[in-house]
Amino acid sequence: QSQLANPVQAHGFRVESLRLYLFIHEEQAENQIMSLREEINPSSYGDKITVLSIDGGGIRGIIPATILTFLESKLQELDGEEARIADYFDVIAGTSTGGLITAMLTAPDQNKRPLYEAKDIVPFYLNHCPKIFPQSSGPLMRMRALRGPKYDGKYLRKLVRKILGTRRLHETVTRIVVPTFDIKLLQPHVFSTFEAEMEFSEDALLSDVCIGTSSAPTYLPAHHFKTKDSEGNEREFHLVDGGVAANNPALLAMKPTGKVFPGSPDDLASPQSLQYEKYLMLSLGTGTSKIEKKYNAKMAAKWGILGWLYKDGHCPLLDAFTFASGDMVDLHMSLIFRSVKCEHNYLRIQDDTLSGNTSSTDKATKENMRELIKTGESLLQKPASRMNLDTGIFEPAHNGATNQEVLTSINTCVCGLADLLKNYRRREDCERNDYISGPPFDYNI
Repeated sequence: QSQLANPVQAHGFRVESLRLYLFIHEEQAENQIMSLREEINPSSYGDKITVLSIDGGGIRGIIPATILTFLESKLQELDGEEARIADYFDVIAGTSTGGLITAMLTAPDQNKRPLYEAKDIVPFYLNHCPKIFPQSSGPLMRMRALRGPKYDGKYLRKLVRKILGTRRLHETVTRIVVPTFDIKLLQPHVFSTFEAEMEFSEDALLSDVCIGTSSAPTYLPAHHFKTKDSEGNEREFHLVDGGVAANNPALLAMKPTGKVFPGSPDDLASPQSLQYEKYLMLSLGTGTSKIEKKYNAKMAAKWGILGWLYKDGHCPLLDAFTFASGDMVDLHMSLIFRSVKCEHNYLRIQDDTLSGNTSSTDKATKENMRELIKTGESLLQKPASRMNLDTGIFEPAHNGATNQEVLTSINTCVCGLADLLKNYRRREDCERNDYISGPPFDYNI
């Protein structure tokens, strides 16, 4: 087994206020990329570092859950029924609903195996989301939404504490990254297994991390909890939804600050550029309504505080923050991998065509949840796409295969993600040196 490197202290981003967020987000991302270059020399890493990233999006978490169900089923066909998503990714990052999915996939059972299979997540949503987001309408609901959170969050907190119990961040079966936003400090706080192994006060309960990253402003109340450091000193957290800071956590997941990245501590001394070609990343979105174009300048010109906070069951301000941050990250990821000529190492699966109830964060009706399952299933049949860097819209890759074909092996000559992950599989008793060459995500199958 390779000697493990010491974790590197992670850096958070400081922001002055939420109103400045969109203005400074691009600069923050650039600074983070520069810090990556200064902190890590990956020359002694394994052949590939596998990363899974899951966006936030409330009830729309059903979409990535459907895709993960398909991927895990293919991995089980290749590697046996005991295969789990967490066995194949060095890092799993999730924001908000993606953070809950991340915890479910990586929390350990009594045998130190993942507590849930991917196929358990969609039924979990179908069963519990109507109680997390109880449906009601009319003036009373609108008045409640103006006076406080739309939902009291009691069922969600009770449920998360029940399923995750006393499990802590350091116990996950693979490394995880979960962004939140500390409303008291007005800065993002990123929880990670890396930090939990290094700093006692970072080793929060998984339940607290999940509740914090899911506390969407206007929808659910903020979450407060305390931890203690190794000397017994208390540390407080005042958290709201991680989507305020990073609804798409892919860039955060690439920050190598943990033991999962083998190598000598001496590698950290000399600044060298990060070898992005070593990363194999699958990034799953929860869908957007860009094509629907449900807002426009004529509408927004008339909005005051209330209009920005509530419009036809949606929160335009929160939509702007979360969609903008997600797109900025995808833009940076696309540019990063393209600039080093390894764009095939990055696969983003996202649907920009949601409309009506399917684009809602909290429409937890049976009909809408069934539609979201269909959306996830149909997304597998759509061509693998890349973001058009000019329009921000996802467009099919030229002569592209479907997402399902890219995720699987469809003939003996070309490998899909499932085959590659099988060969990169994380095993403590061997190194991942034998792997299949060629572009990881072949869009031209």
